[in-house]
Amino acid sequence: MGKQINFDTDEEIEKCIISRLRTAGCVFAEDETRLLISEARTPDSLAVMVDRREAGFPLEHIIGWADFCGIRIAVEPGVFVPRRRTEFLVRQAAALAMPGAIVVDLCCGTGAVGTALTAGLGWIELYAIDIDQASVQCARRNVTSVGGNVYEGDLYQPLPTKLHGRVDILVANAPYVSTEAIKLLPQEARKHEARVALDGGPDGLDVQRRVAEAPLWLAPGGHLLVETSQQQTKQTVEIFARNGLTPQVANCDELDATVVIGTRPAL
Repeated sequence: MGKQINFDTDEEIEKCIISRLRTAGCVFAEDETRLLISEARTPDSLAVMVDRREAGFPLEHIIGWADFCGIRIAVEPGVFVPRRRTEFLVRQAAALAMPGAIVVDLCCGTGAVGTALTAGLGWIELYAIDIDQASVQCARRNVTSVGGNVYEGDLYQPLPTKLHGRVDILVANAPYVSTEAIKLLPQEARKHEARVALDGGPDGLDVQRRVAEAPLWLAPGGHLLVETSQQQTKQTVEIFARNGLTPQVANCDELDATVVIGTRPAL
């Protein structure tokens, strides 16, 4: 049981929680407090939730969901939390896709990208893959609710071979933090999210290099979209070009987001 929060009024309770979260370093303490209060079923459960947030657990792991592209995405403990930055990846993919498209969401985590694409486009033939078992279990809650398919495995390995040369949109929010830089990440990510969802190897691009082997799966004129950092953009572009993809770069200053888009040349 958490520290008791005993006050006479709801306003006093709210002020107490805000103060505790601010002291713990939560930048959006007011918004988080309102969310915790609205999600708590009892005073005891609220006390436990506030204790966990104060201790550095991600808010989304505590309340069980994240707001992503205006929809609720189920989030479970230990799973990578979808970031607002990645909404730009969804927007770029949606601009290139049509209803009914075959879409693959690699390194899917919660399945947020594929689920949001389905919500925006209507029906698509969606396949989501992750190597992390907990992520796959979480993704099944989100992706299957919109009629998609979820596979556990290493990148393309579990995909049905019938998809060779037929995928219209391939999205990947693959890990792109270098191994050395993991220690610089916020505690929420470093301690409470799967390492495999964060660590991109010595230069952060190990997984991207393998994701860029997309032409075997892409239909002629199909697109691979990968989130990357502004500093890594040049290298990501070179990786795409070496794999026979025609690259272009999209940036969003508001979200501090960079997406590299690689297109398989049409026949």
